[in-house]
Amino acid sequence: MMQIGIRLHDVNTGLAAAGQTLERRAETARAEGFSCVHLAFSKVVRGVDFDNCALSEGLAMYARRVLAQNGLDTAVLGCYLNLAHPDPDRLREIQGRYYGHLRAAALMGAGVVGTETGAPNPEYKTDAATHSKEALDIFIRNLAPVVERAEHWGVSVAIEPVWKHIVYSADRAVEVLNAIQSPNLRVILDPVNLLYAGNADRREGVILDAIQKLGEHVAVVHLKDFLREGDGLRAVAAGTGEMDYAPILRFLKERKPYIQATLENTDNGSAVQAREFLERLYAEV
Repeated sequence: MMQIGIRLHDVNTGLAAAGQTLERRAETARAEGFSCVHLAFSKVVRGVDFDNCALSEGLAMYARRVLAQNGLDTAVLGCYLNLAHPDPDRLREIQGRYYGHLRAAALMGAGVVGTETGAPNPEYKTDAATHSKEALDIFIRNLAPVVERAEHWGVSVAIEPVWKHIVYSADRAVEVLNAIQSPNLRVILDPVNLLYAGNADRREGVILDAIQKLGEHVAVVHLKDFLREGDGLRAVAAGTGEMDYAPILRFLKERKPYIQATLENTDNGSAVQAREFLERLYAEV
């Protein structure tokens, strides 16, 4: 059975600060029927700069205790920073944050430390160089010591391919996996993140291609939907857009028992409905 979770910063949105603590969000996530979470410390615990210094053993064990008290696993400990940042000093700081998250993940029993794959500019914006071979080489070079540290801690780093970032396709993700050659490098598969206006009409083929090429390496799945908006796509809660989930859910059911799948782009009014929608489809495929 697929285990459905939620990004913890999507829980209790819009409530007063008292309802937006780690404790209150965890309580709500459990009450809404979720079994795991995608935890981004900086988006859940406000007013703290979660650099390597702040990511202490005490923080990790406290978070583990709060989540365990609510029957929640940490599917993903998120550290979505730009590993292709061109400034060497800023890059070292970013890598240090990844090292801290890996240490915390080991103590928390987190499934993976998750990351997107950046852009070769300080703004983390898609530009003409983002899909270049040079950008990919930079990302691989800067990711390699992070994966090495993951091996040291006995945890995994999972890259998330996103069309707007350096690793924009299944083929690019395969290049990263082949270059680093580590069992501690995994993949977060978000089907919608592989889509853009130019391939949305071919989405079934794009998703099946990703499953074929990356399936063995997929540790976690993100599930959301999309709507066309102008010349682009807008991410929305599962079941409220154009996605056909049959290919991805069939793959999970046949090949990934008990995989953790976390919802994205939900809010207080859509999270439970999205979970129930996906559970019904999963039972039917």
